[in-house]
Amino acid sequence: MNLEKALAEKTGTIVDVRSPGEFMGGHVSGAVNIPLQEVTQRVAELKAMKQPLILCCASGNRSGQAQQYLSQQGIDCINGGPWTQVNYYMSR
Repeated sequence: MNLEKALAEKTGTIVDVRSPGEFMGGHVSGAVNIPLQEVTQRVAELKAMKQPLILCCASGNRSGQAQQYLSQQGIDCINGGPWTQVNYYMSR
């Protein structure tokens, strides 16, 4: 499933992997903040979320790292790239 379709159908969970400080500075409405450095310890929590997980961050780099790791753990996830892009698609 691609990003636009997942967001349009509201089928998954948006997970922002930026730091809590970055997240507080602005984020997608309804997003869950799980910083990249906590992803490996919170796999069970992430597996329990409605999938696909739509991962976002500031540029797409950290969400790409999270997507690669979580895919290896059997989690259906999409690298949404920058949170501003995800927010844009959500508002359409």
